[in-house]
Amino acid sequence: MKAVLIIGTALLLSACAQTSVVQMASKERAGFDTVQAGASRAVGASPEWALSAGEIEALDRRVHGLVHKKTINADTAVQVAIMNNRGLQASFADLGLSSTDLWEVAMGPIPSVSVSVSGLAGDVTRALEALVMKSVLDAANQRPRTEIAQIRFQQAQLEALSETIALAIETRRAWIEAVGAFEKAALIAEAQNTADSASELASQLGRTGFMSKADQAREHALTAVLAVERSEARLEAQLAKERLIRLMGLFGSPIEVFVPDALPSLPSQPRASADIERLALANRVDLAVGKLELEAVAREYRLTGKTRMISDVSLAAGLEAEGSNGSTEVNPALSVDFEIPLYDTGRLSSKRGQMNYLRAANSVAQQAINARAEARMAYKSVTGRHAVARHWRDVVLPLRRTIDEESLKSYSGMITSTFELLEDARDGLEAQIGAAEAKRDYWLAETEVTAAIWGGTAGAGAGGNEEDME
Repeated sequence: MKAVLIIGTALLLSACAQTSVVQMASKERAGFDTVQAGASRAVGASPEWALSAGEIEALDRRVHGLVHKKTINADTAVQVAIMNNRGLQASFADLGLSSTDLWEVAMGPIPSVSVSVSGLAGDVTRALEALVMKSVLDAANQRPRTEIAQIRFQQAQLEALSETIALAIETRRAWIEAVGAFEKAALIAEAQNTADSASELASQLGRTGFMSKADQAREHALTAVLAVERSEARLEAQLAKERLIRLMGLFGSPIEVFVPDALPSLPSQPRASADIERLALANRVDLAVGKLELEAVAREYRLTGKTRMISDVSLAAGLEAEGSNGSTEVNPALSVDFEIPLYDTGRLSSKRGQMNYLRAANSVAQQAINARAEARMAYKSVTGRHAVARHWRDVVLPLRRTIDEESLKSYSGMITSTFELLEDARDGLEAQIGAAEAKRDYWLAETEVTAAIWGGTAGAGAGGNEEDME
């Protein structure tokens, strides 16, 4: 009877699975709803996770309908990338593996009892008592292990979200660079047409003796240089488009995709908030992963009770800073605070535990400092690039148009020569190229704002290796 009771106790203790955790972790796409919701907030698109051949085929049909023989905008490119990129699908599989780990931990050890009837009764009883003690210890540690596994699962969700955001940001950059390259190539082609006209006129004047060979050579040299620049611009545009196609997961597929000939017009105001630093500290995925890591270490080494909270930098809310005129003023950015919990590590018996905790705490503090810096840089960049692009659009280009109009009037009145008119036209096209490049730089800077707020890193694993394409 004692043996039966011991066996029953062992089986009962070892079967203490946490039902709610098991039900959550055993779902087919456990945790993926977090990834979809986060991606929708961050980049305005929702990823898909295909788990069967039928789902992959359905996804392929949907992608085909979105892009085949169509001129796609940036939003469509991003949506297709986070649906169709195979590297990102591999990241989602990592999420599935993490949910499986949590499922197994929450289920607990599989009950098993093995008794040899050839032994003495006392030996059998002692063996069963040892089994019960092991089961009791397993049951006592079951909840802490499950809690740590849950934290790791939350980290896996955030890491999958980070990969999704990174791919979306990189795809948007690639779309901007591709469209900007085609726009520049078109402007250079226009400049070359003007140069070709001047070169042909120089040849005709040379045959009549009205232009020296040196002057003819100058015109021909300009045409030759522009021809090289046009070829380089076309190549750059083609490579940029190929990179975009690769990020969208379409490389090698029979789908034919087009991009616009020019980037969207410059907005009236830069699309960035002055409180970007606060937004970054509130939304950065890498910071959330870092704080979860700190919590996991604390639970692993049984750290209880937060002794205090510290900031990532020694800045108090509303810190006064001396202004340039000698007065004191409050810098709103300095009032942003990112708190990191500190636990009492004095009771740790293991130096390894203390070092792991200090490493995690200092790592998340450095991540917060980096996030602040990246947010400030992104805001300065987007506002500065907008000012530069606006100056090109509102000041430089109108002046160039005035010059072109006056040159045409002078040419019509036979005051200036054909070559002077063509030279002014070339200068005007160079100004248009400068304005187009400034507009492209602004849109790239706006993409960096999204990366600064949400933490997507350029060139993440889902995107692949750029050198393979180059």
